[in-house]
Amino acid sequence: MDNEIQLISDTDGLAVIGNATDVERFLVSEGLPSKDLGIHRLKSVFGTGAAAIQAGSEIAADSGRWVKLTKESAERVKKYGLMKTKTPGISHAMVGKPGSIKNWLQIEKGVGSFLTNPARLAGVAGVMAQSSMQQTMDEITDYLATIDKKVDDVLRAQKDAVLSRMIGMDLVIEETMTIREQVGRVSEVTWSKVQTAPTTIAETQAYALRQIDALAQRLESTPKIGDLSAAVREVEPKVREWLAVLARCVQLQNAVAVLELDRVLDAHPDQLDQHRLGLRAARQNRLDLISRSTERLVGRMRAAADAANSKVLLHPTKSPVVVQSSNHVVTGVHDFHARLGIESGRQSSEARRWVEAAAEVKDKALETGAKGVSAARSLGNETLDRASSVKGRLSSEIAERARRLRRDEEEGGKES
Repeated sequence: MDNEIQLISDTDGLAVIGNATDVERFLVSEGLPSKDLGIHRLKSVFGTGAAAIQAGSEIAADSGRWVKLTKESAERVKKYGLMKTKTPGISHAMVGKPGSIKNWLQIEKGVGSFLTNPARLAGVAGVMAQSSMQQTMDEITDYLATIDKKVDDVLRAQKDAVLSRMIGMDLVIEETMTIREQVGRVSEVTWSKVQTAPTTIAETQAYALRQIDALAQRLESTPKIGDLSAAVREVEPKVREWLAVLARCVQLQNAVAVLELDRVLDAHPDQLDQHRLGLRAARQNRLDLISRSTERLVGRMRAAADAANSKVLLHPTKSPVVVQSSNHVVTGVHDFHARLGIESGRQSSEARRWVEAAAEVKDKALETGAKGVSAARSLGNETLDRASSVKGRLSSEIAERARRLRRDEEEGGKES
């Protein structure tokens, strides 16, 4: 079978490995955008033995591209039936394209399959994890460019010592990433520069989350619409700023993880797979923590919008302001979630116009009025019936009394 390539997936991305020309043809045929996988970094996985050198040379001769898996791209490669491997979270398939057939076909065996060498497969999984992290870092950079204030400006405007330490560590991480790109590896000396970075970043993240929780509590303790309107307008820009700080934290944490995987790849390649899984679990825990805090804020913003909508007649100018600011915050949070890969539902509250609310009240008043008229009519009819009954009873009593008087008079005349 000619034109053999290997497909390797870790649910976040897809690695396409093989001859450079074949890899490019496959990606074009499937319409999949990609970027360089950096497969040349795997040469350090195989040590210095003769067999290892040969395996490393095979990898160096291969071309690797990485594709971010979305719903659309995942559906396109689903037809190739990637199968689970012994490497946790990794699926694999080989495809080929005979000269007389246009379509790529799955094949059972191929020359130099990564399945025959678990270390090579684990190495590819590690490099794929780095590609996924770097993709998220790029998306966060785009996110930060869209907000009104750059995160650097936000950080520098803060006088808190925690944020000051983060600014310094930011510069150190950027320097270390630059050295990595130039050298192609992370040495012990290079890694020593950023060993304390996770603690500093975690402190900053915790601080930002406390600030967001404080903003949510402030809204919860402001029941009056007038005060709520002022509070929401003040909270909106602050939320945007602290989301920017959180985004920068995630970006730096990913950068450190990329450096960490390179260091493990260089020093302890046999531990690469376990380390990859550990970093993945730790990252998910951090995202869950961020999600819980920001979702609480979203809940308070929605509650504020609902409260404003319910009192729009009494506050026709302030209520729409609350709803509009709440919607801006909710939209910003969900955009933030999307860039970080946090799944969340999106629901915007729509400010009700005063006329619509008035019409609703009017309808309710008419309905109540109609019920009142009906009740009045019923009461009137009942009163009339009662009156007629009383009148009839009184008439009967008067007639009976008159008959008795006449009878008594007649009997009295006979006696005399």
